[in-house]
Order: sequence, then C-alpha cells, then structure tokens
Amino acid sequence: MARRLQLHDLLLTLAEHVYFQQPANVQMAYPCILYMRDSADTEFAANKPYRYTQRYMVTVIDEDPDSVIPAKLAALPLCTYDRHYVADGLHHDVYHLYF
Repeated sequence: MARRLQLHDLLLTLAEHVYFQQPANVQMAYPCILYMRDSADTEFAANKPYRYTQRYMVTVIDEDPDSVIPAKLAALPLCTYDRHYVADGLHHDVYHLYF
C-alpha cells in the first residue's frame, strides 16, 4: 500500500471525514481533516540520499473550538503544531506531519 494511503487510514482513526488536498467539487463535512503534501526532508551520507521523508500539512477543521481531534493529531510521532485560525465560523488547527 502506498505510504500516503497508510497516512489516510491513520487519519481516519482520528476523524470520520478525511480529505486529501482541497476537493474541487465535494462539499466537505465537518469536523474533518484536510491534508496535502507540503515538503520533504532528505538526509545524506557520502553525498547520496539515504533517507527521504515526506512532510504533510494537516489541518483539522471543526465548528467546536474545544475539539479533541487536534490533541489526538498532536500526539502522533513527528507532528508539530503550526497555527490556529478561524474562517467562516470554523476553527482550523494546522500541523506539519512527517510520514
């Protein structure tokens, strides 16, 4: 199974609705997790890459400002908190996750 699909399955354990990238013609249901590829980290040895880890920007979107989903996401390994903002009455918690 592709690594991204493994991440998708993992995120489904945290929230019922999970979307990869911004769906163009899909009405998102809340609460949800929206994730997309963001960056990557490559470690080198002898001038050759030996470890490559994809980074994803993961956003929890919820009407509830006290949602438990962000805390569950923050407990994942290699996950760091970036920011919080409110848009259209929805709370967005943004994380970076290496997976």
